[in-house]
Amino acid sequence: MPTNPVVTDIKQVTIRFSGDSGDGMQLSGTLFSTLSAIFGNEIATFPDFPAEIRAPQGSLHGVSGFQVRIGAKDVYNSGDKTDVLVAMNPAALKVNAPYLKKGSIVLFDTDSFQKKDLDKALFNTQDPFEELNLEHIQPIGVAITSLTKSSLEGSGLENKEMLRCKNMFALGIVCWLFNRPLEIADKLLEQKFAKRPKIVEANIKALTDGYNYGNNIHLTASTYRIEPVEASRGFYTDVNGNTATAYGLIAAAEKAGLQLFLGSYPITPATDILQELSKRKDFGVKALQMEDEIAGITSSIGAAFAGSLAATSTSGPGLALKSEALGLAVMTELPLVVIDVQRSGPSTGMPTKSEQADLNQALYGRNGESPLVVMAAASPTDCFECAFAAAKIALEHMTPVILLTDGYIANGSSAWKIPDMESYPEINPPYVQKHFKGDAGDWKPFMRNEDTLVRYWGVPGTPKYMHRIGGLEKDQLTGVISSNPENHQRMVNIRQQKIDHIARFIPEQEVMGDPGADTLIVGWGGTYGHLLETMLRLHDKGKKVAYTHFRHISPLPINSHDLLRRYNRIIVAEQNNGQFAHYLNGKFPDLNVIHKYNKVEGQPFKVSEMVEAFTQMMEE
Repeated sequence: MPTNPVVTDIKQVTIRFSGDSGDGMQLSGTLFSTLSAIFGNEIATFPDFPAEIRAPQGSLHGVSGFQVRIGAKDVYNSGDKTDVLVAMNPAALKVNAPYLKKGSIVLFDTDSFQKKDLDKALFNTQDPFEELNLEHIQPIGVAITSLTKSSLEGSGLENKEMLRCKNMFALGIVCWLFNRPLEIADKLLEQKFAKRPKIVEANIKALTDGYNYGNNIHLTASTYRIEPVEASRGFYTDVNGNTATAYGLIAAAEKAGLQLFLGSYPITPATDILQELSKRKDFGVKALQMEDEIAGITSSIGAAFAGSLAATSTSGPGLALKSEALGLAVMTELPLVVIDVQRSGPSTGMPTKSEQADLNQALYGRNGESPLVVMAAASPTDCFECAFAAAKIALEHMTPVILLTDGYIANGSSAWKIPDMESYPEINPPYVQKHFKGDAGDWKPFMRNEDTLVRYWGVPGTPKYMHRIGGLEKDQLTGVISSNPENHQRMVNIRQQKIDHIARFIPEQEVMGDPGADTLIVGWGGTYGHLLETMLRLHDKGKKVAYTHFRHISPLPINSHDLLRRYNRIIVAEQNNGQFAHYLNGKFPDLNVIHKYNKVEGQPFKVSEMVEAFTQMMEE
């Protein structure tokens, strides 16, 4: 097979596959990112799809996209603007035009750029590139639809089935452009459509013909090569945040020697956690799809009472419905992991878009003084680490833990080295029969470890440790229902102090960047990669700046106050109207002035915008 003689080495590239919801752009992007991760590149992805189940074909509302940034190193996020856009129709071009870099390649399907298609996308002329002022890009028109049909002629597929393979023809061209090995993509397609051999054959044929088309007619003057990253030995794949969260819970259950139970109700964008765990009967996982959000969490509380590692997954609207039962988990002091994959609100909001606006709900969204642990994952792969850590804290400190992720990292993926679980710590729940130092006859249900204030876990059926717990206030030792004012005050204090003491068991907060900086950028959650790159770009411009990212929010790491007050200027960036900034001000009112950078657009931060905004803040 002839190859293009001109191959240009590049360090990074951002590619966006875009078309109608039915054009298979999510599959094309996922395959390309997966084979890039297996090939040895760093990756960061951003699936961006509409909330409508099926918007009118060719309309602006129906545009679905998948953005992937790949590189040899330093890939911290999915990128601001794209180097290559695959536009399957005019609507995809119009929606993504503002995000094209100067000199970008736009691969478009000429068959789908006819007058009727331009009208659907609300173009006023027959030249969409001129109308959008896209003189600075490299348009490459290919009759993708016609070529796909020719490729699959005689395959026995119906016309509609053949057209569903045009995303593979386009992917083949992109694989040629970036020297991606088709053998890996072929294997991935065989896994994806294992039960439909004819579809596997057709997709591989379209993919190969797309690759050969680009190779044979030399669509561009050069193809591009991104060298694999130099990484430590091990097995690598790409993983999205929801899958990594599920794996983290499984790993924690294995380390604790417990059965994992998940009681959940489907909700975008958290449903994949339930779906992934429902497949894991090989690890003894029990995952139940309940009739509603309340049943999801209450079934998990029952499983926690019975001695399981219990979890429930949801998004913001579901967390609101779970709030009363969360108070029950706090009152009964049972281990429970609640995963909230945040999405745009309020109410139903924009269910397929990402946001960070559930923080206040996680911290305070329950009646009474109802303290619990709140954590936030920073990236798709960090979802594994945080799910494991959340389960360890819940089990060892007998408390509910809310783990906040968000749509960006839950649906997005990164290259992941499959961890060696031998290096992870053991999880040791405070079982009453192992940790209570007195005789069984002297034990009372709310006796505690004097150092940590953690109550002992008496799993039902443990001989000599019969007890009861519930939502009504109990005596601090006996577990008998109590309305005594002094007892209630003591119990309120104990429950809060127990959470505060957890700060001694979590890592201290660390700072990256210039040790002598006056300005500190502060972030939390899925904005990590964008803020890290912003700090690095500011540093390259000669700005003295540092950056810290919070994984543990309640309680905060024990050194948080001393760390923050070292800086004259603190910039807290978050995708809400300033919830973490207000939280820090409330915790540490003596801090120097906190500057807030807030965007609530349902889209990821743009590094270029933050560099400009932070520079202005630092120069004022």
